[in-house]
Amino acid sequence: MHVHGPETCGEYIYLPFSLQRQAASTGQAFPLEWAAVQCREIKTMSEKNLQIQSLLKEDSTLEIALVEVPVPSPGADEVVVRVDAAPINPSDLGLLFGAADMRTATVGGHDDRPVITAQVPENGMRMMAGRVGQPLAVGNEGAGLVVAAGESEAAQALLGRTVGVFGGEMYSRYRRANVMQCLPLHEGTTAVQGASCFVNPMTALGMVETMRMEDHAALVHTAAASNLGQMLNRICLADGVPLVNIVRKPEQEKILADLGAAHVVNSSADDFMAALTAALQKTGATLAFDAIGGGRLVSHILSAMESVAVANMSEYSRYGSAVHKQVYIYGALDLAPTTLQRSFGFAWGVGGWLLPNFLQRAGTERMLRMRQRVADEITTTFASHYSREVSLAEALTLEAMGGYGRQATGEKYLIRPQ
Repeated sequence: MHVHGPETCGEYIYLPFSLQRQAASTGQAFPLEWAAVQCREIKTMSEKNLQIQSLLKEDSTLEIALVEVPVPSPGADEVVVRVDAAPINPSDLGLLFGAADMRTATVGGHDDRPVITAQVPENGMRMMAGRVGQPLAVGNEGAGLVVAAGESEAAQALLGRTVGVFGGEMYSRYRRANVMQCLPLHEGTTAVQGASCFVNPMTALGMVETMRMEDHAALVHTAAASNLGQMLNRICLADGVPLVNIVRKPEQEKILADLGAAHVVNSSADDFMAALTAALQKTGATLAFDAIGGGRLVSHILSAMESVAVANMSEYSRYGSAVHKQVYIYGALDLAPTTLQRSFGFAWGVGGWLLPNFLQRAGTERMLRMRQRVADEITTTFASHYSREVSLAEALTLEAMGGYGRQATGEKYLIRPQ
């Protein structure tokens, strides 16, 4: 169903899903005011689509700029989303900043078109050689209104709906996306509420699903007071999964204790290893997800797991326990080398864990079930809270970059592109 807009627009445009249902049930014609609104949207799309891009240059500088880009027309199974909210996650910073030394950052351009320039050290240029000369759009996820749709039934069903989107390039005013990249949000869910509906929720659910797929009984999680960590705690409490939370500060212990976490240990405390071992003995956890990466924390976790396993052995073995202990590193809050002191036998593994790779292994049925749970619980289990909202231009200020670049607990930024 479509309606002809004002003569100044001269185009046919589609009615959103909610109005299609109303039209079908009542046979009512809709006033041209709605068409006028949609025509203004089309005009804005064509004239003012802005996007944050990160460009590594041959002269060892990184340039982050707000640039104008066209909005491609949607294909049959695609939609165009007006991005109303997009979070800044730690996983976005790797593409945004690359290996640049942000202490050298300077700002140029204009207030509405800022350009950030930073120097890249020699080893950073070697690491990022493959992206030299390529302007890369940033932003893993976000949410907004579907304002244009392709001809397929699946695409048309999203027209006028608020959806979450995962797939990059979300620090834009408009984003074209395949329907499979979109999560339809329930009626009444706002774009702000749905902006963080993929990265953290699906990662937290993916950790629990990995535990089940690999036959572990409980979990350990580091940097556990983060937004993601709080989600994982809520999931584990609801699903009856024992969880050991590792934090670095007393105030983070209190955050999780107030949320009902049963096991919280502080890695900076003098009794850390004793407390960790006791928590592992109570939970039987043999699988950990580490957001830190660098340093000896992974080694400490494996050693504590081995201590528990050895204590439960009936006979001594010089090779240690046969209980397999696994740590997956999924973050890089510490860029130092990961150091392992081999005091945990021979039944162990350390590897990387990435959400897209997990989803491929999990399969379509499991992935769709996870997505539906996120949509159903987006304002409860998977609720996100933000310390500051910024525009696209405001995100490219030294003040804002200093804020979200710290990746501190409780300092999550939200970009509002419109």
